[in-house]
Amino acid sequence: MKKEQVVHCQFSVWYPLFRAVTIRSVILPLPENVKEYLLDDGTLVVSGREDPPSHAQEGRDDAEEIQWSDDENTTTLKAPEFPEFTAKVEEAISSLGGSVFPKLNWSAPRDAYWIAMNSSLKCKALSDIFLLFKSSDFITRDLIQPFIHCTDDSPDPSLDYELVLRKWCELIPGAEFRCFVKENKLLGVSQRDYTQYYDHISKQHEEICRSIQEFFKKHIQYKFLDEDFVFDVYRDSRGKIWLIDFNPFGEVTDSLLFTWEELTSGKNLKGDQGEGEATEQDSPVFRCTNSKVTVQPSPYLSYRLPKDFVDLSTGEDVHKLIDFLKLKRNQQDDD
Repeated sequence: MKKEQVVHCQFSVWYPLFRAVTIRSVILPLPENVKEYLLDDGTLVVSGREDPPSHAQEGRDDAEEIQWSDDENTTTLKAPEFPEFTAKVEEAISSLGGSVFPKLNWSAPRDAYWIAMNSSLKCKALSDIFLLFKSSDFITRDLIQPFIHCTDDSPDPSLDYELVLRKWCELIPGAEFRCFVKENKLLGVSQRDYTQYYDHISKQHEEICRSIQEFFKKHIQYKFLDEDFVFDVYRDSRGKIWLIDFNPFGEVTDSLLFTWEELTSGKNLKGDQGEGEATEQDSPVFRCTNSKVTVQPSPYLSYRLPKDFVDLSTGEDVHKLIDFLKLKRNQQDDD
């Protein structure tokens, strides 16, 4: 995988080419001071919060007694503010119906959904986005190691980071599929949520595969900037296919029910096809979870933290936060 391939998979690069077959979105340049805030390893303080949780008001008197420094000239820890950027984000969210799915140039904070108050990536304000982004390893990787799996020794291309806001749509996980393309040929299609068994996929896999292949030939093939790439699609209740995203053809992208050795070498792919499928020369291999026995835990579970820590980081339990800070202060006094 080359750095150029990674660059071509940036949202702002492919979105203008495929706007007609994907979800409506708004792209905003990410200011340098916002990028620095997202990478700050200090205490998680969410900027842009308009209405603090009502239950947090109960501990206001106690909270005001907390001091964040050892000297007498104490100052209150405040989140940085970005008024111009906030205004642009609010305008964009409003134009997209009031709720959005956020991401950066490549990644969405899928590994941090658990920390949101609604346990979802659905965002209605900049504070929702910041909470997810600052809690996500995927976002951090985008910002500091976008070319980590690239094999070429060329200098890293200069990047302009961007906040991508996509109109929120309730997508059913069992209708998402990942497609692998090598030399502009669709090699394989995998169930996206491979940890779960979906009866309709097993029963309709031939029809699903055929509709994805038709979509690829009509809208994607020879139109993307590379000949090796991965793209994700969604098949709605009417059978219509929607483009969701592009990813580099390489280890940085999850191969799901395939292995990268299979995809790069082509070995073992032909054997997956049934007799009816084999008669079609260009038919891709389709893989799905065929039994409830093979159901697995979500791969994002490993990113979760203990509930007490989550309560502290979100301010959901203000009394717990107060007790924690008093404990730390007492420890410092003892020392």
